Amino acid sequence: MTDPRFYAASGPFTLARLAEIAGATAQDVAASEAVFRDVAALDQAGPEDVSFLEDRRLLPAFRATGAGACVVRPELADQAPSHTALLLSAEPYRSFAKLAAAFYPAPESAPGVHASAVVEPGARLGEGCRIEAFAVVGANAEIGSRCHIGPHAVIGPSAVLGADVRVGAGASLLFCEIGDRVIVHPGVRIGQDGYGYVLGSAGHLKVPQLGRVIIAEDVEIGANTTIDRGALGDTVIGAGTKIDNLVQIGHNVRLGRGCMVVSQVGISGSTVIGDFVMIAGQAGLSGHVRVGDGARIGAQSGIMRDIGPGETVFGYPAMPYKQYMRQVALLARLAKKKGQ
Repeated sequence: MTDPRFYAASGPFTLARLAEIAGATAQDVAASEAVFRDVAALDQAGPEDVSFLEDRRLLPAFRATGAGACVVRPELADQAPSHTALLLSAEPYRSFAKLAAAFYPAPESAPGVHASAVVEPGARLGEGCRIEAFAVVGANAEIGSRCHIGPHAVIGPSAVLGADVRVGAGASLLFCEIGDRVIVHPGVRIGQDGYGYVLGSAGHLKVPQLGRVIIAEDVEIGANTTIDRGALGDTVIGAGTKIDNLVQIGHNVRLGRGCMVVSQVGISGSTVIGDFVMIAGQAGLSGHVRVGDGARIGAQSGIMRDIGPGETVFGYPAMPYKQYMRQVALLARLAKKKGQ
């Protein structure tokens, strides 16, 4: 259950209103005026709570749930306990996300600049911005309307932020242009030097990093992720891409629209990744490779060659998923044979 010290609940909502919010259909019209006050997991929900079932492996918990209402696919409706009102949806998790956002909307920021914050000369703040304690907004930076800059965050000189951007505590945004509605979690580093050196016996000579980071609208960047600025061109993150915590994105990487990049992924410089690519945890991509639209890269995979559109790869070095699984099965058989 949610802790009221940290999360302020909205509502309550009737079942009919919840169906409208979720884009779902209430199975029992007679229950449309029943009132619900919170959301909860199947095994924790009570009579005034709304839950959801997405994974069939949770069917036993669904059958035993105490939830007063539940979002479920139509084909699983007959598995529900008799006391649970149903909201039928083809995408229960998406519908539930809308309900959770209705019960717990993002808190609105009261506009204002904290007395300890530093806003340097020439910086421009849009209407309704909030700048928290000890934050720094550099000279000539442009902050769009209704942005929230967290405590100890640094917005570098001449950086540009669109409207409704949220920057978490201790993040730093340098040499960058950030689109509307971007969420930057605490500790993120955007726009620092890329890892560029000329190697030689006389010493490794640092190459000036003269590009920017361009982040399109509706991107989310997880805590302690780093995105280096370009060496000559720009590092680019496409609209709607969601990046997890502890991801490293090197200089001049181009990441397409709607990508999902999971924790501890490392993407080396000048790699080009298409739209709607999924990269699972701890995968590593070497520099200058290309990944096609819709490709999927499995956890801990090592990418050292181009990956075609729609391809699913796994392993180190990465190979087509079916090939990888055949090799795993063959090794298991050989090991078993040797042990006999």
